[in-house]
Amino acid sequence: MVHTHTLGFPRMGAHRELKFALEKHWRGEIDLAALEAVGAELRERHWALQKEAGLDFVTVGDFAFYDHVATHIQMLGCEPARFGFSGEEPELGRYFAMARGVNMEAGHTHSADCGCASEEVGGGNFALEMTKWFDTNYHYLVPEFSAATEFRLASTRLFDEVAQAQRAGHQVKVVLLGPLSFLWLGKEKTPGFDRFSLLDKLLPVYQQILQALQAQGVEWVQMDEPILGLDLPPAWSQAFESCYWRLARKGVKLLVATYFSPLQENLRMACQLPVAGLHVDAVRAPEELVGVADWLPSHKVLSVGIVDGRNIWRTDPDMALARLWPVADKHRGELWLAPSCSLLHVPHSLQAEDKLDAELKSWLAFAVEKLFELRTLKAVLEGRESTVEAELATARLAAHARRDSPRVHSAAVAARLARAATGADQRPSPFSERQPLQRKRFALPLLPTTSIGSFPQTAGIRAARAAFKRGEIGKSQYAEKMQAEIRLAVRKQEALGLDVLVHGEAERNDMVEYFGEQLDGFAFTASGWVQSYGSRCVKPPVIYGDVARPAAMTVAWTMYAQSLTRRPMKGMLTGPITILQWSFVRDDQPRSRTAAQIAWAIRDEVVDLEDAGIGIIQIDEPAIREGLPLRRAGWKPYLEWATRAFRISAGGVADDTQIHTHMCYSEFNDILPEIAAMDADVITIETSRSDMELLRGFGDFKYPNEIGPGVYDIHSPRVPTVGEMVRLLHKAAEVIPVENLWINPDCGLKTRGWPETEAALGNMVQAAREVREALAVTA
Repeated sequence: MVHTHTLGFPRMGAHRELKFALEKHWRGEIDLAALEAVGAELRERHWALQKEAGLDFVTVGDFAFYDHVATHIQMLGCEPARFGFSGEEPELGRYFAMARGVNMEAGHTHSADCGCASEEVGGGNFALEMTKWFDTNYHYLVPEFSAATEFRLASTRLFDEVAQAQRAGHQVKVVLLGPLSFLWLGKEKTPGFDRFSLLDKLLPVYQQILQALQAQGVEWVQMDEPILGLDLPPAWSQAFESCYWRLARKGVKLLVATYFSPLQENLRMACQLPVAGLHVDAVRAPEELVGVADWLPSHKVLSVGIVDGRNIWRTDPDMALARLWPVADKHRGELWLAPSCSLLHVPHSLQAEDKLDAELKSWLAFAVEKLFELRTLKAVLEGRESTVEAELATARLAAHARRDSPRVHSAAVAARLARAATGADQRPSPFSERQPLQRKRFALPLLPTTSIGSFPQTAGIRAARAAFKRGEIGKSQYAEKMQAEIRLAVRKQEALGLDVLVHGEAERNDMVEYFGEQLDGFAFTASGWVQSYGSRCVKPPVIYGDVARPAAMTVAWTMYAQSLTRRPMKGMLTGPITILQWSFVRDDQPRSRTAAQIAWAIRDEVVDLEDAGIGIIQIDEPAIREGLPLRRAGWKPYLEWATRAFRISAGGVADDTQIHTHMCYSEFNDILPEIAAMDADVITIETSRSDMELLRGFGDFKYPNEIGPGVYDIHSPRVPTVGEMVRLLHKAAEVIPVENLWINPDCGLKTRGWPETEAALGNMVQAAREVREALAVTA
């Protein structure tokens, strides 16, 4: 008999109900009880969908109000001491304080992070560091560990959710982030401390959790250990057996789940762990299925992640079954089918996509549809193919149509890539020759100030965009409204004293979607939202065919902004790798080829901006590191084509045109040579949450070009003081030559409000002045 389950389900809801409830709560419009009610309703609804699709278990523990790693921090009782929690605060209040960095006010009746007016806007505490969840675009909150870290079972939320599912009559499978992955994903906050040493302290709390779940009647617990797909130090890989021997003694059946990457040298060890089952990713590592079936004892469950949990393409049933039949024949134990990973990374459902091109829509499957794909595959494996003949026929027809569709391939795009000249990815001169030409052209002060690109997307901007899309206002009226917002942004920047300005990106709905809407080979959904972090959702484009730029995309807006000021105006573009990484990418050709197509399209825009007189052009690449294969052996080929794509996009301009790039929320130290090889004149990076730790690697490497370390965290409503930013700037000047330093926020300001934006930027400009004066005194 075959069983079906899912490793996780999207949290936000079909209509992003959780996002809107969270933001209402942070604004003080609803209380904690109302927010909890929304969460309970969404869980009920999502479990019902899983049951309707015929899944044998509903998954409990995948829901989180902000981030599942943060939920584990709270459940495991290791909230960082620096937050100063007394324990009397509401649990969700502490949770949001860790996530967004605002401490509680005495007597305040809302949560710690309601976002309403506060007398301590400049005080409080900075949030937990945020970084990418493996190679996805989801961000998790990084646990902080030190020798003083203690663990205890500190929350009953998981058990309450289990009880809720059981009251609804569901067969429950609980999911937990495994103890080794939890520790691995954290960061030491004490020099010389090794977080691995905390394992023996942590395991008793996991044992308590498993005992409590057994007492509730839970039979299966899915233990997510995605680090099994990484290149682990020996101590970590060797700890798995003893760790799970201790945990497996607590009665519940454990299903260790790994995903995103092949097991490779960890395959035999994973199969022999003292647990009841193993889940493997058959989308990312199909070549390992037979090996897993060979090594996994027949008394254990083999869970095969056969439906792609990371992409939106409909499963080709014949391809899937060709992978499953040999495994079903070889593994004599129980077989489970599942998505490759949690469905957190795909949109909720295709049901709302009534305006999507019918042929393209037939090629897609979102989270709900993927659950039903599992039901179809299960029926075939169980010999009930006649019961799903219609589903199989529809899926086969879609697979064939997509392979043969003429809209997917462009002869012109193929010809352009084929005739690209050698050296097309190189600037005319090296940076050492470009830098003096750029300094002469722009005549900027020491420690020039700028922002990363976007300014607040106000309710008025969103209303105008929505009205334009609905046809309620015309193109010229919409342009007038956006120009008014650009004028506002330019006026505010000049008043603040910023040195290099941006137009604010009022006209852009999203840094990837905006460009994809104007490129051939892209399609867009109406409700294809996925969670990026907290309440922040993105709607990735769908790259279904060859990519080209039919017309200029940003030139008119940037020229208008430049006409309003005598200060340099940056042209703002999204780079080819970020567009690739933050889209749902076609899977019928190598990603490197799609990246090259996008790079040439962006290059056309860069050249047009330069021709229009724009001398500073930023090509954002925040996602370049997240594209790294999780196994180091794959890094070199990826970095070769990824950095080449960036250089192609930037390679068509003169030496005195300054190319910027921006990267955020990544560890860069192990790829610094490749970042340097991108040859951007200026790179800006996120560093404030790490207290400038990320910058030290650039200093040790002696990064040759200019760099702007972020001096304040834009993901928090908290406004940092001038003194805090001065301290960070002095730390930066200790590791980077001051003549190569820029000053900027961590990231774009789209999600912030104008009052906090102006306050923070004003403090940033003042900090720059004070540091310039201090350096002049000591010179």
